[in-house]
Amino acid sequence: MATDYDEPRVRPEDQPANESLEAIQAQRSATTQTALIDVEDGETAEGIDLPGADLSHEELLIQVIPQQEDEFTCMSCFLVHHRSQLAREKNGDKFCMECEG
Repeated sequence: MATDYDEPRVRPEDQPANESLEAIQAQRSATTQTALIDVEDGETAEGIDLPGADLSHEELLIQVIPQQEDEFTCMSCFLVHHRSQLAREKNGDKFCMECEG
C-alpha cells in the first residue's frame, strides 16, 4: 500500500497538539540521557589500569625507533615530525606547522 507523505499526520489521543517545547525537551532528556559504558565481552576489571597502579611487572611490546635524519622534534608540542612540517627554526629550536598555524 502506498503512503501519502503530504497528508497531514494525526496525533495520538494521549499527545496534545499544543504541548510546550519545554515539556517535550524534558520528556526527551529524561528518556535519552542514560549513562552507558561500552564494555566489550572479553574486557574485565583486569584490563582496566587505575592511576598509581604498579606496572613494574608489565613488559612493553612496542618497538621504539630512534628519530631519523629527516625528522625533528617540535619544541612546542614535543612531537616528532617530518622535515616537511617544519614551520620555523629559532636559536636551534624547531617548531611545526600545526603549532605555528
